Amino acid sequence: MEVHAIRYGGIITTIRVPDRSGNFDDVVLGYDAPESYIKNNAPYMGAIIGRYGNRIARGMFTLNGQTYVLATNNGPNDLHGGKRGFDKVTWQTEEFRNADGPGVIFKYTSPDGEEGYPGALQVSVTYTLADRNELIIDYTAAADRPTPVNLTQHSYFNLTGVTRDVLDHEVTINADRYTPVDVAMIPTGTLQPVEGTPLDFRNPASIGSRINEPDEQLRNAMGYDHNFVLNRFGDGLVHAAHVYEPSSGRVLDVSTTEPGLQFYTGNSLDSSITGKSGHVTSGDSHSVSKRSIFRTPRTSHNSHRPYCVLATNTDRARSLRLVSEIKCRFDFGVQPTLIGRCNVEEPCRSVLGTLGRGRTCARDSCNRLGHQSAADFCQFGSYGL
Repeated sequence: MEVHAIRYGGIITTIRVPDRSGNFDDVVLGYDAPESYIKNNAPYMGAIIGRYGNRIARGMFTLNGQTYVLATNNGPNDLHGGKRGFDKVTWQTEEFRNADGPGVIFKYTSPDGEEGYPGALQVSVTYTLADRNELIIDYTAAADRPTPVNLTQHSYFNLTGVTRDVLDHEVTINADRYTPVDVAMIPTGTLQPVEGTPLDFRNPASIGSRINEPDEQLRNAMGYDHNFVLNRFGDGLVHAAHVYEPSSGRVLDVSTTEPGLQFYTGNSLDSSITGKSGHVTSGDSHSVSKRSIFRTPRTSHNSHRPYCVLATNTDRARSLRLVSEIKCRFDFGVQPTLIGRCNVEEPCRSVLGTLGRGRTCARDSCNRLGHQSAADFCQFGSYGL
């Protein structure tokens, strides 16, 4: 596995992983030349997003009784941190190698008032390429006063190697609920069940199987662009999603410490951008961005739709350094051809991947993951090459 990144925007420009035949391809959208990202990266391809991923309605919010007016860059809304978000700054970098593998730390200090946000914010984003074919991303944010923070990584994944669209990608998302949005892509403030909707990915389904259904949420987003509320059974990393591309055999598993995952099918991409090897990006190709986010994105200033605020609850603590840390992990591999029935004797990794390498598929684990019984099928084999 091979990962390339640049200082501008902390952009991941390349992720090369093998298919089931051992052939390596780049599985993220982007440009051939680094300078092209500076000229036009309106889709935020591969970039670190901040201070606030997703939209803040009407470009304003109220915090501790004070109203803050932000830079607006998405109609009346603030999107992905404003006109000059973290995707458009040059980060300081520091290379390292630890027990997991080689990596790079990206550091940036956002001054008080940048794009209208209060407080100075020190941000550190670490990319680690683990020996197990894992890309681990660690985010740390430290502020000198309460401020909204919602960091994410905006890579668009296409496991075919970007040779065609992603409509045949089979997706599983570990979520019973999602966050509905209105026509302006602002969350309504409610959490709704995925059951009975095209947003039900609790069992594997291809992206193209339901993306054109006459559903209000799909119409509002012009496809999938929704936050899924992850099913959690405690703190720490939780498995969020599994993606399988049948023709190449490639798989991607996403895990996060956070409560939500945004699933986006590149609906705003247009043919004005010519990417790597002359590929033209288009929303019609439904290239997929799978990203774990800092918090479940709530993007309205109303009190019943809270922000992701880095804050403390005591007067004494206001003079202290406010720190938040999160982690997400992208596991790449290939889907083996052997498929068998779950039982307590055979080592396997379930389709949702929560059992871990080399663990035994236990009956209660199968049932908890939504299988009808331990006799239902799960998928065997190594997910790290």
